[in-house]
Formats: sequence, C-alpha cells, structure tokens
Amino acid sequence: MRFLILTQYFPPEIGGAQTRLKFLAAELARRGHEVEIVTSFPNYPKGKFFPGYEKGIYRRETWEGLTIHRVWLYPAVGSGIKRMLNYGSFTLTCLFGLQRCKHPDYIFVESPPLFLSAPAWIAGLFWRTPFIFNVADLWPDVIVDQGFMKEGFVMRVLRAIESWSYRRAAYVNTVTDWIGKVLQEKKSIPAEKILFLPNGADTQTFQPRPPDEPLLSQLGLAEKKIVLWAGTLGFAHGIDNILNAAKLLESTHPNIHFLFVGSGSARDGLIAQSKSLNLTNVTFLDPVPLDEIVRYYSICFCGLASLINIPVYEGARPSKVFPVLASAKPLIFIGSGEGARLVETAEAGAVVPAGNPQALADCLVQFASDFALANERGKSGRRFVEENLQWSAIVASWLAQLAPPGPVKAAQDAALS
Repeated sequence: MRFLILTQYFPPEIGGAQTRLKFLAAELARRGHEVEIVTSFPNYPKGKFFPGYEKGIYRRETWEGLTIHRVWLYPAVGSGIKRMLNYGSFTLTCLFGLQRCKHPDYIFVESPPLFLSAPAWIAGLFWRTPFIFNVADLWPDVIVDQGFMKEGFVMRVLRAIESWSYRRAAYVNTVTDWIGKVLQEKKSIPAEKILFLPNGADTQTFQPRPPDEPLLSQLGLAEKKIVLWAGTLGFAHGIDNILNAAKLLESTHPNIHFLFVGSGSARDGLIAQSKSLNLTNVTFLDPVPLDEIVRYYSICFCGLASLINIPVYEGARPSKVFPVLASAKPLIFIGSGEGARLVETAEAGAVVPAGNPQALADCLVQFASDFALANERGKSGRRFVEENLQWSAIVASWLAQLAPPGPVKAAQDAALS
C-alpha cells in the first residue's frame, strides 16, 4: 500500500510524536509499503527554525529512503495566540506539500493539532482516499484539564471540529487503551472504526551499555549516582516536585544527582526554581540527537517519567518510558494511570504518587542503595519491551487491523453520493 503521513512534527525534532512516526514510517517501508511524509520546517521544541531552514516555503528531502515534503509555518511554542498561529499556518501551508505527493491509499493524520483533519479531508476528496485520524492527545479536553482555556465559545468551536474530524475519518487511531475507551464511551466512535497503535521501544538503539566514562568526566559527574530525565520539560509533567525531592536529598545523599536533558515550555521556570532553591545536585542540558542520548542512558542508575494528576492523563503512556526500559534501567513513574500500570505490569521500577516529593526521595534512595534491586527491575523492563513492545510487532498488528483501502473508499464514496 501507499501511505501519506501528515504531521506537524517529525525528526530531526525530538519528541514522542516524532519518535513514534519515525518508526511507523520506517517499519512500513521495511515491509514494502511506499511512504511519503508532509511536515513542517523543524522548529520544535524551541520555536525556532533549525539551522538551514530559515528561508523558503517548501523543501523536498529524502530521509532514510523516504520522501519528505517540508513546508514553512509560523514557529512558536507555549500557548496563546502565537501557538494558534503556529498550528493554523501549518494547516494552510501543508496543502502546498500535499499537492506534491503521489496518490496514496491512506492518509495518516497526526493530531494534535486538531485542525489537520481539514486538509487531509480536502486531499482525500481530491484523491478519493480515506484518512486515518491519529489521536495522540484528546484535544480539546487536554486544553481545559491543563487550565490553558475555559469552556466557552472557542471550546465549543474546537469540540465541533473534533466531532467533525471523527465523523469524516475512515478510522480513528489511538495510542493508549484508555483513549480508545473514551472514544467509544464518551465520543460515540464505533469500536470497528478504532485502531490501536501504541508507542513502542527501539530495542536496537536503546540497549544495556557500559557507562560512558568520557561523558561522565565531561559532565563532572564521575562519582555521582545519576537520575535521568530525557525529553520534553513541560507543564504537564510536574517537574517542580522532582526539584523539591532533589532539595530533600541534597544534604543527606549528595551522591544522587538529577540530570535533565531536554527543552520545553517549563524549562526556564524550572531553571529559575533550581536557582532559587540553590540546588547543587541538579544539571540542565539542552536536547541532544537520538544517537547521542544513548550515552546518557548508559550513565544513569534510574530514569524518571512524570505526569500531573488530571483526568485526561489517565490514559497517557509517556514516550520517555520506553528508552529507559529498553536500556535495562529501572524507571520511577510519578503519577497514575496507564503509564503507571505499564511500569507495574512490567515490574520495571516503581510508581510514586504525583505531588509527593518525599515519596520520590525515599524511592530514589532505595534504588541507589540496593544495586541488586535496581538491576533486577532494569532487566525485567528490558525483557518486557522485547516481548511486548517491539516496533515490528506493533506495526504488524496495526496493519492487520486495517481493511484493504478499496472497500473503505467504496464506503466513503457511497456516503458522499
């Protein structure tokens, strides 16, 4: 089959959506399917174009044998008008990239942003091609739950767009079991219209490695037990409580050091908090490429993932969970929901409640002082992803859920006639 992936986010950007779509595209191509990607000039997570993308409105590239059509957008991060301009501009300019693609059998649309269903539908009308609407976050619910926007006229418009997107899509794809349940029970999406494509583990890139001694020396952390956070630093993660746990351990366990590698909307505030607490056991580093981040997993004794307690995150599986497990390091998950249950099922670390710095501090001390326990949980996590979360198996299962495009097109044509 021929797939067209429409997404605002794609490598060389770093993030959950970028990683998932990269492996989906690569595995589809490995299985003999043809794949094209329409995406933006890379600008996430800093809201600034990557070097070499500052000029122009369109660029055609080849990445790992796949054709990528990149288009300009208004670069921005955070919330408010600038972020809406960011989403809205790509919704318009992506049409320029879609015009340059071959006729696909399926259009796979990444959401958020929610608005990409519109250009996918327009292109689908032209090609008589069905589109798959991928729900990575339950927009607009997440906007309200995080406090970025209140119920009102704008939210009613967004909910109307959401409902329209679900109706027009041939399939609605989910990344967690909980989102699938919500789609059926609260959004009235028929079960036969829902596909499941969860985040997976790259067990080739991330695997057990000896500590990278030159990196430890470079960072000045050779004698430390490193707690690693690798990924986006967002308001949804409640990282302020991690810094409070660091303060609790600073004097009693000075050998435990917190290393944050990443960027995001909360980063500046977290750095300010670290300075106000006079923390000496915390280091913030800029994001690094995928082939370099593996070095950081080699030097940590455990990894962290965290989400604040809001209803919409009950079904979240943070992408930063999987590299930790694949690297055979224990993971401490701060929060509840599907991500926490995955860690417990895999026996891959520990779960502590959100908003409880003391519980996190106690858990870190336990793993730092009990090498056998940490090693056992790390091996269990690696075994779990090898048996359940390999990308090859995940994509194979997803393809098996897809009906041949012919009958789907015929059904859509009948609905339009």
